[in-house]
Amino acid sequence: MSHRNPIDFLAHLRKFNGLSGLHPASGAAEAASPLIETADFGDNPGNLRMLSFIPEGLTKRIPLVVVLHGCTQNAAGYDVGAGWSTLAQRYGFALLMPEQKRDNNPNLCFNWFVPDDIKRGHGEVASIWQMVERMSAAYHIDRARIFVTGLSAGGAMTTVMLATYPDVFAGGAVIAGLPYGVAGTVRQALKEMRHPSPRSAHELGDLVRKASPHKGPWPKLSVWHGSADRTVNAANADALVKQWLDLHGLPETPMSQRSVVGFPHQVWWNSSGEATVESYTITDMAHGTPIGRANDERYGVAGAYLLEAGISSSFHIAEFFGLTGRIHRHKAVARPSAEADHAAAADGARAGTFRPRAAAGARAAHEPPRDRRGFDVGAVITRALTAAGLMK
Repeated sequence: MSHRNPIDFLAHLRKFNGLSGLHPASGAAEAASPLIETADFGDNPGNLRMLSFIPEGLTKRIPLVVVLHGCTQNAAGYDVGAGWSTLAQRYGFALLMPEQKRDNNPNLCFNWFVPDDIKRGHGEVASIWQMVERMSAAYHIDRARIFVTGLSAGGAMTTVMLATYPDVFAGGAVIAGLPYGVAGTVRQALKEMRHPSPRSAHELGDLVRKASPHKGPWPKLSVWHGSADRTVNAANADALVKQWLDLHGLPETPMSQRSVVGFPHQVWWNSSGEATVESYTITDMAHGTPIGRANDERYGVAGAYLLEAGISSSFHIAEFFGLTGRIHRHKAVARPSAEADHAAAADGARAGTFRPRAAAGARAAHEPPRDRRGFDVGAVITRALTAAGLMK
């Protein structure tokens, strides 16, 4: 490949789904996020970082949501911006947030268009799968309730994960992303972002069917896109819906059309009456994740590509995944003895090399902020975010 194409691509990526507004406040974002890092989770062929959060007091069979950030973002910044760990704490599910490295992509984009990274068992998709497997083994994850979601480059990578590992994920949600398999080069990626190629629903479905030996059933899908998106053309949302309707054998005509918080919402059900594909169009919204309130609670912090829209996409996605039925109420649990701690460490060593390690600015264990000296911890975090320009 000539040098010109990558240079042009990176120039455009400065506009493609960045969270530049969080850069000066990365320390504040990491301090506000409870994510911790797991240093060793497999051979990691995609060279990604693994960060996660497990609320205290959860029992076995824990749901898991994998969240993929966009270009120029990091896991902690997107967590704070979109409010995912707040939702995980409130409703009691595990959170996995893979993070890209500059060694792989200068703008920290997941490489959703690179053939070596979007093939089952290879590259970045294999690294993310290894993270899911490690979480499943270490925290008794309910394998029937594993989901994935992401924004833009992370949204495109979400469709890659759903296509290459449809046997792992029960569902996914794509925000400002693209269908699977439409690009295999830099030039194709840029072209599809701006002007999606005309393909039939069956042609789009075939791209997914060829990505793995899986024959169905297929994960369910929620699609979100701003009608004023000038970075990833909103026609990509229509193509993505068509791709998954074809996989599920559903008609292109919606079975339900209504307004949710003032925004058009279309739904398709399967033969069992379960919402299988849905689509939200956030009218007049540009490129980014829509944030807002839900059930009188606010989720997320507005910033670059985290757009105040009066609707929390994170909450509605969690609801689509079936995770908001019960509020998680933490119950104190007895602290394991030192002997039990050592035994657990020995078991982990025998099972592999699973060693959680605190990320910079994050707590060294899966636990919510606590007031140990009479401080209002929430107020401290709010002041830090306000000082950093992340919150007004």
